[in-house]
Amino acid sequence: MSRRDEDSPRNPVTAIRDGWRRGRERHADALDPDRAYAREDPSERRLPASRGAELVVALLLLLAGGAGAAFFVLTVVHPANLTQWLGLALGTGLAALAAALIVAGKHVVPQEVAVEERSPLADPQAAEEASELLRDGGEGVSRRGLLAGAAGFAAVGVGGALIVPAASLGPNVGDRIDATPWRRGVRVVDSDGRPIRADDVVEGTFVTGYAEGASRRDLGSPVVVVRVPEAALALPDGRRPAAWAPEGLVAYSKVCTHAGCAVGLYRHPSFRPTQPRPALVCPCHYSTFDPARGAAVIFGPAGRPLPQLPLTIDPATGELVAGGGFSGSVGPAWFDVDRGGT
Repeated sequence: MSRRDEDSPRNPVTAIRDGWRRGRERHADALDPDRAYAREDPSERRLPASRGAELVVALLLLLAGGAGAAFFVLTVVHPANLTQWLGLALGTGLAALAAALIVAGKHVVPQEVAVEERSPLADPQAAEEASELLRDGGEGVSRRGLLAGAAGFAAVGVGGALIVPAASLGPNVGDRIDATPWRRGVRVVDSDGRPIRADDVVEGTFVTGYAEGASRRDLGSPVVVVRVPEAALALPDGRRPAAWAPEGLVAYSKVCTHAGCAVGLYRHPSFRPTQPRPALVCPCHYSTFDPARGAAVIFGPAGRPLPQLPLTIDPATGELVAGGGFSGSVGPAWFDVDRGGT
């Protein structure tokens, strides 16, 4: 049989009908592309990435990275009243990242539906075909370099925005827990800068004092001074009453060792036989400290005593003067703050 005989239809009527049907299908496919897509073999479907979508994804990733970087900068600068800006920066970054992933998943990553028979997992040929399929997955992306750079920038920006809040997991005290203004010879003064004399502290009351010349906002400056009966003193080993509690006067850091609130209450019994012993109390969570025993914790969540300040009394003026620095680190007992042995 000649080549012409092989290619020619045997039935002219059938050839005309088939040609008419194919023409009608091509015309319908031209009018409705989805119709042609639906008739394709699923194993042959492969949609290329959209170049416009690639640009949109890149811009969204850059926006996410920029917003994350802005959050990082605002957190480090940390001036007052920036909470709304921090929320806006972080929210924008996460929203832009989510939008970029959605657009990339729908319009950038080539969409391919593959239907194949399940083969044994150990089949080397199947493993090689799977590897080739994975390698071919990125062929439809024309701006891979741009997208990779934008994705890296977004990862750094958003990642930094998510990591930097870890610095706020504890009180921001830094080295201020050790660097205090108290030194030997520093006078104890009131909020107006006037020296506090020993006679100003009456049993049953407490006085708030500050290091002379230091800011009242300094974490290590404020102390509470109370007078307890000398016979009731039971200070920790190494703290001689003459050097730490002259005439029963004791001074402790005013910053609670639980959460950093100000110790602002002094419980003093009015009827000793039935009421508990004198104590310094933090009003935030009711941590309670015994001033006669080195501010030992007798109730509440505080993890360690209040650091004690050694006192001396100026014999000429009767003014209270620091005999040195605190017995330990001031502030909340986070991590290894208790480095002073208190």
